[in-house]
Amino acid sequence: MNHQGEVIAVNTSPEKGTRKTNAGESCLLPGLGLKDDAHAGQWHRQVSLLAMESIEKMVRLGLKVGPGDFAENITTQGLDLLKLPVGTKFRIGASSLLEVSQIGKVCHTRCAIYYQAGDCVMPKEGIFARVLEGGQIKVGDEIHVLGGDSDHQ
Repeated sequence: MNHQGEVIAVNTSPEKGTRKTNAGESCLLPGLGLKDDAHAGQWHRQVSLLAMESIEKMVRLGLKVGPGDFAENITTQGLDLLKLPVGTKFRIGASSLLEVSQIGKVCHTRCAIYYQAGDCVMPKEGIFARVLEGGQIKVGDEIHVLGGDSDHQ
């Protein structure tokens, strides 16, 4: 399994349930999430991640969608997010440390994204994480999945 990926987009929005806009960079706040994002808060789904590969599946189905359209905070590439079990720690950029807190989610209602895009890959293919250590992140940053305790330096 590939333990490294790349940040394709850093997306924020002032409201929940709406498409997010690629800000290009932002700051991860420990115990909260992405600065200036509606989903930031002291809960288990502080940051959402979705693979570009999942978005490309929807594009192949004829939808005009791209990074941020499924309300994910961080769009990744080259990393199989669904193979990261809950509790997996990973670094983004130089200083940020995150921990996978949830794989997928149950959507009880169809949000604006579902109606705009016709479907949503976030419930099945998105993952969520808590921010353990914060820092600036930007498009192009590498994502490194940590193995054992020896990686926590």
